Amino acid sequence: MPDQTTYGGTPNQMRSGAAAAIFDAAGRLLLQQRSDNGYWGLPGGGMDLGESVAQTVVREVREETGYEVEIVRLIGVYSDPVHSVINYPDGNRVQSIVCLFECRITGGAPALSDETTALNWFPLDALPRPFTPNHIIRIQDILAQQTAAFFR
Repeated sequence: MPDQTTYGGTPNQMRSGAAAAIFDAAGRLLLQQRSDNGYWGLPGGGMDLGESVAQTVVREVREETGYEVEIVRLIGVYSDPVHSVINYPDGNRVQSIVCLFECRITGGAPALSDETTALNWFPLDALPRPFTPNHIIRIQDILAQQTAAFFR
């Protein structure tokens, strides 16, 4: 599927959400391939009304991967327009505010969804392509293994 999504520019909407960094015993990162644009990236998505970011990440991971998770720590909060404006084919330019959490699997089993065409575990030094551009800074922050959360 050809990607028509671009990044950057002046936003005309704002949305909040959460994403997860989930590792296996070998230290590989779980990534999903998105059905809408074919990019690989971290599982996550938009927050629903009445939901906390913690509830969002648990729900989104379940919906997109089939796994049940619990939060281990906050890696970072991403809101800088330089890294968080997504230009959709319908003309919307959305600035996202995303909390990235390290999570651990507590149950469930891998499962694809209408948003996910593939799931796989990858070493952090061998990420698949194409990769979601605004997730690259998040991967850099994961690699930094900083105790305190990043605010970008």
